[in-house]
Amino acid sequence: MGEALEPVRDQVVIATKFGFDLDSGTGGLDSRPNTIKRTVDASLQRLRTGTIDLLYQHRVDPNVPIEDVAGAVKELIADGKVRHLGLSEAGVKTIRRAHAVQPVTALQSEYSLWWREPEQQILPTLAELGIGFVPFSPLGKGFLTGKIDESTEFAAGDFRNTVPRFTDPQARKANLAFVNLLEQLAARKNATPAQVALAWILAQQPWIVPIPGTTKVHRLEENLAAADLELTPEELREMGDAQIEAHGERYAEVNQRMIDR
Repeated sequence: MGEALEPVRDQVVIATKFGFDLDSGTGGLDSRPNTIKRTVDASLQRLRTGTIDLLYQHRVDPNVPIEDVAGAVKELIADGKVRHLGLSEAGVKTIRRAHAVQPVTALQSEYSLWWREPEQQILPTLAELGIGFVPFSPLGKGFLTGKIDESTEFAAGDFRNTVPRFTDPQARKANLAFVNLLEQLAARKNATPAQVALAWILAQQPWIVPIPGTTKVHRLEENLAAADLELTPEELREMGDAQIEAHGERYAEVNQRMIDR
């Protein structure tokens, strides 16, 4: 990444994360201030840059007060090594506590048509505090593209092999209701289900920036085109009123325990 971005550094915004113990081999959570600073120095070297634009805490560490975490990033900002603080999968109380020490610029958490929990408390809090929202998995880890059904098999090592929504064929079959809704709208809009799913997120708030992942250029171009797809109030109401219930947990239990509430 450093090699690729170095020639165009002034044209890009670099975001990266801290929050895991990557040195001992245990892989556990570690957001101690010294670990944060050591991680940032290593990232700056690998990224061949002097400043990280947006630094996220990957997961809230229950063993380190969030005030200490925000304070460490505040010092890095004062040193010019970081520009903005971000959090990921943080609950409302944690967001407020961090924001009181160092203004939080962005929250990165899961949000999509089949995971709408952030609408209950997270989005109102972000609107109140002026924090941007960066939804990951806006396409439901690929499910909302319409390319996955109950018989789809994933390669060994694919994260979805650990996710109950994907490991349970009955959950996949039931969740195809989301895909059917998207396909109906896509046919009317001369678009793809993925584009409709992204357009729905973009229509929720102007300060929401979804980050769909892809490894293929044509999928990148497809996703980018969603920014030009406008859903009418009636279409948005139709999607909202569908009230389709998602089946299956979004994470295995070991990952669920890392989610801050």
